[in-house]
Amino acid sequence: MALPVAEWRGRTARLWAALDPALRERLAAASLHDAVRLGCDLLRTEEEAEAALVQLCRRAATDKKPEAASWYREQGNREFKRGQYQAALRLYSKVCLEDIARAESHGYPDRLLPKVLLRKAECLLCLGRLQDAQDLLRALESKIALDGVMTTHLTRLKKLSQLKVKLGEKERCPEPAREARGGIQGEPEIWEENNRISGASSSLSLGFDAERGRHLVASQDIVPGQSLVKEEAFVSVLCPGESLPLQDGDTAWDTGATNADLYCHRCLRQLLASVPCQGCSYAKYCSQDCADMAWQQYHRTECSLGALLLTLGVFCHVALRTVLLAGFAEVSRLVAWSHRGDKSLQNPEARCKPLSEAADAGAGSRGVPGCDSRGRYQSSYQALFHLLPHTEQHSPEHKFLCTLSVVAICKQLQAAGLEAAVLSQELPQPQSKPKTCENTSDGLSPELKTVAEAMLRHVLQLQCNAQAITVMQELGPGDGAVVDKKPVRLATAFFPVLSLLNHSCCPNTSVSFSGTAATVRASQPISSGQEVLHCYGPHWCRMRVAERQQLLSQYFFECRCPACLEELESGVKSVVSIRNSFCCPKCQAQMQGEEDTLCCSNEACATSASRDHLSGRLQDLQQQIKKALGLLRVGKADQAIKMLLKCQMDAGTFLSPEHLLMGEMEDHLAQVYATLGKWQEAARHLKKSIEIVEMHHGPSSVETGHELFKLAQILFNGFAVSEALSTIQRAEGILSVHFGPQNAQIQELQEMKACLSELPRNILQRT
Repeated sequence: MALPVAEWRGRTARLWAALDPALRERLAAASLHDAVRLGCDLLRTEEEAEAALVQLCRRAATDKKPEAASWYREQGNREFKRGQYQAALRLYSKVCLEDIARAESHGYPDRLLPKVLLRKAECLLCLGRLQDAQDLLRALESKIALDGVMTTHLTRLKKLSQLKVKLGEKERCPEPAREARGGIQGEPEIWEENNRISGASSSLSLGFDAERGRHLVASQDIVPGQSLVKEEAFVSVLCPGESLPLQDGDTAWDTGATNADLYCHRCLRQLLASVPCQGCSYAKYCSQDCADMAWQQYHRTECSLGALLLTLGVFCHVALRTVLLAGFAEVSRLVAWSHRGDKSLQNPEARCKPLSEAADAGAGSRGVPGCDSRGRYQSSYQALFHLLPHTEQHSPEHKFLCTLSVVAICKQLQAAGLEAAVLSQELPQPQSKPKTCENTSDGLSPELKTVAEAMLRHVLQLQCNAQAITVMQELGPGDGAVVDKKPVRLATAFFPVLSLLNHSCCPNTSVSFSGTAATVRASQPISSGQEVLHCYGPHWCRMRVAERQQLLSQYFFECRCPACLEELESGVKSVVSIRNSFCCPKCQAQMQGEEDTLCCSNEACATSASRDHLSGRLQDLQQQIKKALGLLRVGKADQAIKMLLKCQMDAGTFLSPEHLLMGEMEDHLAQVYATLGKWQEAARHLKKSIEIVEMHHGPSSVETGHELFKLAQILFNGFAVSEALSTIQRAEGILSVHFGPQNAQIQELQEMKACLSELPRNILQRT
């Protein structure tokens, strides 16, 4: 959740409405500096608002609960007995290493210690802590050897032997090994970094003008698949994922797995067994190294604020972490500079002019905001600070919400005794207990007001510059022969260099992520002198121009890309409108019209129908499809097929044959048939789905690549060798353009190809 919880948004909205009109006018026109000062005064007098925020924080408790370990273990045992092994693993991993450490240090019975130490060795092995695992196994081997009653440990000795074999395999093939598995490697990419833009290719140059602001331009011809930007996020915060809010009387723990349980809170690697923070129950890491690094960089300050940060949303959390990573000295320097050149930060034409070096070279000697004094644009806090906050474009109500939220965080920092840590003057120790949240009548110190001003700037910047870090997550249990995946938002981040890319509804790049690193690749040929463009979300293949323009309004510009201009100026109906249209219930011709009543385009038919009626049928159809997928999830594949085929027949009476939902139903049928091992039927339906996907998104689109990946899995499992090989080659070609040769899907395609290629020649000839 990017913004604060609904209750806090509602309270601040009511507070804004109740303000004196003159004060509202002052706040609406206030600079960031004045907004923080006024926000401090308001929150100091609004004790009810502060008390309400404290109450809301109790619904997102992140403090340690010793009794949680036994509760999660019981739930894990229950899921294990039901055969839900993935769910059981997630529940065990919530407490495993921490629980074991507590057992060791609190007099765990000596006769049972080998059992718990074996579990600890498994956890260490999963975490890649090979040396720790090896040391523990040696100690455990010695302990068992010294035990007089060896028969009690026979099973554990067998387990110990298995773990030693696994350890040896990991040492011979250390992580990350996936990229080299099977001995198949893509062509090494030629990469020459730009000497003026950090993380950018030498094939790019930095441009700047009043209309487009900072932007990237090709300085030479670029081919599809060529890497253009490789950047590590300046800051990233894991999005916690959907979780039901606690009600009075509810347990503080739930068995659902969210992003917060599945990924490292620092590097975003997927968790097998987590290393939890010693001070809170929320933060989890993939290794002790990540845990220590996070503590030193920011978590020593954030640890006791977990509930408040979850309540106030990811944008506030990103803003705080940005300031902590930058360091107070750099933050105060740039905030002070912004007071001297505040107007130039809002006026694009003024920002084109170089500021004097007497002003700390804030915009760089070359006049491009964010560049250093040598004219180099780095992935730095200075570059991030110069991203436009659009202070004057945000609604006064939104600025008010953001102001009170960041002031509330800074007041809590002060109340919890963390001000010195924020100013980098002392280092709290893990497990230390700062003061709990208290209302204070004292105002913020000048230093914390500076922190609040910088945070407010960053929260406002995030509306236009937040980059979603996405990951492909498996749909369903992930234990089938065919794995379906979808992209999900994993984290929110600031990428100063990536933010140089302007939007187009028909972009010429693709962006992919590996942990906290982003890679931008050309998705089509880009000629020298052409601007390099990225899609912010609304794509011409997925939305009509009116929908795109409405979504893009949050970025405070009107898109004038070729796709928008064509639809707006020529009046041509969008491809999305044509292909996702209704068809006549009688003759199947396209229904047309902009009013509530649609008419058949076939003059000889002249059938009409209510738009609301057809939309209602579409919604009912989508609900039936959801029920069919629910049947598949509980193992009722035959019933799922019957329901999907019935939905397909119904859809054919009022939806265009090219409608995306028609393709989705073909995809779902392929999934069900694959579950039953009916590979030919599955392939037949998936090919129909691919035809519709290609119509909507294009034959070289990432959507087509994902569908071809699924078809390759089906053909591979169905032993259709020659067709599988040709499909693998096509899928690999498309996906490598968008994701590069080391992508997990491409690695799997290469493994399938290697496996098929090793089959005897006579089998290859028959298939």
